[in-house]
Amino acid sequence: MENKAKLTIDSLSDNIGLARVTVASFASQLNFTLAELEEIKVAISEAVSNSIIHGYAEESGEIEIGMRVYGEQLEIIVKDQGCGIEDIEAACEPAYTTAGRMGLGLVFIDSFMDKFEIESKVAKGTTLKMIKIPAQEKKQVN
Repeated sequence: MENKAKLTIDSLSDNIGLARVTVASFASQLNFTLAELEEIKVAISEAVSNSIIHGYAEESGEIEIGMRVYGEQLEIIVKDQGCGIEDIEAACEPAYTTAGRMGLGLVFIDSFMDKFEIESKVAKGTTLKMIKIPAQEKKQVN
């Protein structure tokens, strides 16, 4: 089974809830537990918040959220055309921040997802790719 959807939102904090609910609803076609759906919501909140706060800062832009279900896994791609990340390795460290915040967003995303990748180019934007597999599916493989 394969299914995909795309959501494009303006870089406004009011749209974080929409992104959370949309991705969780899409993810629910797989056998995720409620706890796993909460982890997905947190990861999406962090990804979208990072695009708004760090990617676009005082500017406005669009954030694309691509969702795909295939092979009993969920793939989520969050893209912005913001300022990009100069040092991805440093940005993934706990407590690293450029906006006076906790600096745990990417750490949370990495801990809640089975696979997490970042591509970024300064002045071009950032793409986060996240993959989540329901725990029940992982047990069947092992």
